[in-house]
Amino acid sequence: MSRKSVNRRRVGPIITGVLILTVAGCGGNASDSRADGPIRVGSSLPLTGTLSQPGKAAKEGYEVWQKMVNDAGGLLGRKVELVIKDDASNQNTIVSDYNALISKDKVDLLIGSYSSLLNLPASAVAERNKKLFVEPAGGSPEMFNRGFEYLFFTQQATADKSGLTLAKWMAALPEAERPKTAAYPTVDDPFAAPAVKTMKEVLEKAGVKTVYETSYPADTKNFDTIIARVKAAKPEVVINGSGFEDGVGIVRSLLKADFTPGWLYQIVAPSLGEQYAQAVGAENTEGVMFSISHAPQAKTPGNAEFVAAYRSMFGGLPPEDAADAFASGQVLQAAVEGVGGVDDQEALADWLRSNSVQTVLGDLSWNKDGSPRGEYLIGQWQNGKIEYILPTEIATSGHIVKGWKPGSKG
Repeated sequence: MSRKSVNRRRVGPIITGVLILTVAGCGGNASDSRADGPIRVGSSLPLTGTLSQPGKAAKEGYEVWQKMVNDAGGLLGRKVELVIKDDASNQNTIVSDYNALISKDKVDLLIGSYSSLLNLPASAVAERNKKLFVEPAGGSPEMFNRGFEYLFFTQQATADKSGLTLAKWMAALPEAERPKTAAYPTVDDPFAAPAVKTMKEVLEKAGVKTVYETSYPADTKNFDTIIARVKAAKPEVVINGSGFEDGVGIVRSLLKADFTPGWLYQIVAPSLGEQYAQAVGAENTEGVMFSISHAPQAKTPGNAEFVAAYRSMFGGLPPEDAADAFASGQVLQAAVEGVGGVDDQEALADWLRSNSVQTVLGDLSWNKDGSPRGEYLIGQWQNGKIEYILPTEIATSGHIVKGWKPGSKG
């Protein structure tokens, strides 16, 4: 990873309102750029609707970032004020929201929403207005094939690579341990589909036969029919490209059908920690594997402070989506401090393309198209908690549980 320079500053959170969060006094317009006024940072998040679970976690991450920045004296000596709207998990609403943030609220800076589904149209609004768009959750390859100059994704890799580390590890297992068959139930989503496609290609190349695959709508509520077909195919590994609600639904249907594949991998849902355990039953988490961008135990600079601040504000360990949002704040702050201002959006984008930034996710740097260079972590539920198992150099557990073991406490 090329690093021309590394920003080593840490950043911080917010105070919430229903749709607009204002924490730092009277808001200054972007056109004013008053040195003594707050820097206004705008976002629209799915605080209601199908994506509300991770959307609310992202909001918490932004809030932690804002608080830590302001407690440390602000950004360029100015308080940070967040303006956050609720897009209700709707693509049309998010377009209206970001247009309003720019033209009506006149925010100085934009920060992204949750999911490729929402960030695809939101980033187009930012690009059309030549505004920097730093997004915490939108890694679909489709995001980065449009020639955008102001878009930057602040996780380690794009969606198509999110499960690559696990797929390669599984493919390299001794033949006697390697699964022979696989099923791929996948939500129709621009993040999940490319991730599963890559994993399937790697596993098939290693001789793992595909016995079932399907794509289901994002608003699917009942998975019994899908799981009945999965069970009939008898796969040794189930690769589930899912979000939170559908991921939980898949597990519940697997349990209802009394079908336990040898391995269970889900892209997103298990990373939500306690929320996932409560939804599927803590006794049913053992061995579930997933992709993840953040480890609360990681020794990355500023991570201990972030985890402590999150615990103080919200209780418990921060979910992945909160950490991703916090990292977006760190990246935005690094660019502003690197350039020394907020008015020249082109300079902010150029700075990010030419530098790497230390975040709680590790060092991040970007290709010309705003896609990151790196790889995701692979996590696994072990003994009622999340451990990080791949890459081995960051592993928090000395072993990998071979398979999914529902009904077990580890």
